Amino acid sequence: MAVATPDSPAGQIAQALVDFSVKGAFPEESVSSLTVDSDALPAAIEALASAKAKLQAEIHTINEETADDVRTWKANAQLVQDDIILSKALANDILKQSEAPQASGKAIEEAETRAAFLARELDYNTQLRNALKGIKAVNQILDQVEQARDERRILDALHLLERSRKVLDAVPVNKSCRAIKLLDIRAFELKSDVYQVFDHVWNTLIHVDIESHRVSISGVKQDEPMSLSDAVVGLKTYNEVDQRATQLWHDIDKAIFAPRLDTKQERLPSIKINGNTLELEGTSDQAIEAVFQDLEKVFAFLVEKLPPELVETISTVLLPGLIPTMTRTWLDLAVPSSLEGMDRFQTTISTTKGFCTTLKGLGLSHLNELQEWTESAPRVWLSKRREAALDQIRTQLSQGLGASKQVERVEKQVVSKSEGQQLAANGAKVTEDDGGWDAWESDGEQQTGGQQISKPAATTSATELSADAIDDAADAWGWGEEDPEPDKVEEPQQKKQKQEGEEDDDPTEAWGWGDDAQNDDTAPEQTPTALLASSKPQTRELTFKETYSISSLPQPVLDLISALAEDGAALTQENYADSPVAAAAAGLFSLPTLALAMFRAVAPHYYAPDVGGNMFLYNDATYLSERLAEFAEEWVKRDNISTRAQTLLRLDNDIKSMQSFANRAYSNEMSIQKTVLRDLLGGEQNLVQQDDTESCVSAAVARVRSLAIAWESILSRSAWQQAVGSLVDAVANKIIGDVMDLPGIGQDEAYNIANHIASVTALDDLFLPSRFATAAEGRNFEEAANEIPTTAQYASSWLRLKYLSEVLQSNLKDVRYLWLESELSLYFSADEVVDLVNLSFEDNPRTREVLREIRARPNPLG
Repeated sequence: MAVATPDSPAGQIAQALVDFSVKGAFPEESVSSLTVDSDALPAAIEALASAKAKLQAEIHTINEETADDVRTWKANAQLVQDDIILSKALANDILKQSEAPQASGKAIEEAETRAAFLARELDYNTQLRNALKGIKAVNQILDQVEQARDERRILDALHLLERSRKVLDAVPVNKSCRAIKLLDIRAFELKSDVYQVFDHVWNTLIHVDIESHRVSISGVKQDEPMSLSDAVVGLKTYNEVDQRATQLWHDIDKAIFAPRLDTKQERLPSIKINGNTLELEGTSDQAIEAVFQDLEKVFAFLVEKLPPELVETISTVLLPGLIPTMTRTWLDLAVPSSLEGMDRFQTTISTTKGFCTTLKGLGLSHLNELQEWTESAPRVWLSKRREAALDQIRTQLSQGLGASKQVERVEKQVVSKSEGQQLAANGAKVTEDDGGWDAWESDGEQQTGGQQISKPAATTSATELSADAIDDAADAWGWGEEDPEPDKVEEPQQKKQKQEGEEDDDPTEAWGWGDDAQNDDTAPEQTPTALLASSKPQTRELTFKETYSISSLPQPVLDLISALAEDGAALTQENYADSPVAAAAAGLFSLPTLALAMFRAVAPHYYAPDVGGNMFLYNDATYLSERLAEFAEEWVKRDNISTRAQTLLRLDNDIKSMQSFANRAYSNEMSIQKTVLRDLLGGEQNLVQQDDTESCVSAAVARVRSLAIAWESILSRSAWQQAVGSLVDAVANKIIGDVMDLPGIGQDEAYNIANHIASVTALDDLFLPSRFATAAEGRNFEEAANEIPTTAQYASSWLRLKYLSEVLQSNLKDVRYLWLESELSLYFSADEVVDLVNLSFEDNPRTREVLREIRARPNPLG
């Protein structure tokens, strides 16, 4: 069979069939008039098959490209086709039922259901049509947003974006629909693009150059279609008004305010305004008035150039951070630390009030802190004065103790004639005004001399009396008032005497004379001298003097207290009645208490590192309490201050606190040193049973000597004797206790213990009277060799230690002699001696005989 060509009748017939089938076109008359024979049918069938294959290929390509959409629409089309067929069937049924009046109720129900279904289908088609229209409208609006963005019409773009959001929200389609998601993504991307353009325009209108300290604010720009007011509208759209304003004030603060208000800089710049530009230029005056003038320029510039929405944020963001900086730096620095410069301070207050008024006129608020500062000038000044006072104390202490100096204490004391004679024998010094010791009347005439100083006996200082006259200088200085425990402070012997029935008003108690007296018949070299007479003695008032060392710290403290009191007194005078700080007078008189409390709080930290630091602290605190007492006494007698000023200064409690503080410093030092000595002597272990007893004793002796040398240039003679005597007594007690705790003492061991005791008793040379001879008196070494040390006056266990050594080196006969005929019974009880004999001697008839004699006469000297 021949192939039909397109021009052949069979080919023309075939093409006509294809065009009609594909395009619905009718053939021309010349083609339709052709005769159809059997040869034309195969060519027509082949042409239709080729057209079908081509259409299938195109459909397949389109289907692959739009597979998801085609599948969706295909499914929808099938559903629509099914619905149409179903609708036709329902319509036919309804028509038949309408023609059959005998229809059953079930048929009617089915007809109603079908009618409702058709109504829902109609609604669905309507919603689908509306959804497609909404999607088309959103897409068109987004096209307009793109055009506005490209033309930098930011507000139009933002309005269109807002409109597209509303239209998109109104589309009656679930938000999970793919078309809605695509439109939402496109809208978000367009909003980001518009934001970038908006950010560029904003930075063009408001530009802050932190490095160059320049701020430029323009309402409009020639090259930009958006104004600053329009930009604020854009900020509201993006909900960034507060965020942008906060960043703007932060940048302006770093570019303008921080450099202008930096008090650490020697040269401060001035603020200049050139048109739309605010910048730092040149130098400015350091005065607070110049600062406020520059700040007023800045705020006036900002209020003028910025839209009201941004101006409002100045009060809520900028001022709350700027005003505290002003008050803590410039205003607080302008507060004088004394009454000098008060006129300048009053000018500062007036300037600050004017600044607040100017800012209020500009419509700004949140100025409460600045206004409170101006209205509380007395409190502000008093706070500055308090900080300055406390800082002065801290600074002075941090500089160290400085050079020491000697000061003199002068005390008047009523003594009896017998006491005076004893003091004279011991080398006590009195002033020439008292007439010397020869001024005592003879033949029993009583010298009244005057009244004793009205000061508590516990605070009466020790004097330049000899060691024979003063046993416990702590009683005179008040040591032990805070902590009466025996291991911390020596208990004043006068309290023991009071318990034994001595008179409380005995004038000798303040000096501790006769504290250790046990028996009037005791030899002077063995026991303290008994000075007190049972009958009413002949008395005389004498003046005693002594010197001790203080550091450089007390005087600045006293100067500060005096300056505070003088300023407080000045504020009570009429010439300060109009002063802005006149109301601070009462508060100013409370600052000495705070300054002294600061001294007591931090002084131990700064004194402790120095050698003898705690003793310096003891002396300094004592000196402060004495000088403060004198100052308070003189203050109430002054006639150049007001009565109110006299009553406002109250230092009594501070003086007592300082005295107690001095006592604690001494007590702490003594407690520490005694602990060290005890540790050197074996601590809780028995010294005699240690392998290196000799080195332990040597270390303890060396420790006592080093402390004695360190304290000798610090403490007064009486205080030194008491302190060193207390250390010596601690060593003696440790040795005595350890010896008495031994289970037994052999001959060799007794010999070794006696040698150790001899090493300790060599400390007697610390208490030779000639040790304290002045340069003028000179020291006679030949006489010093014959001197009797006064160690026992300050170490109550000293003679116990020596007698212990005697007992350890004695035979039974010597022990009997020491107990019955010597003075061993003054320092040891009968039971203690019995124990020592049992430890040192074998149990035999001779030993038992001696022990019976000792027990039979427990008080042989009584």
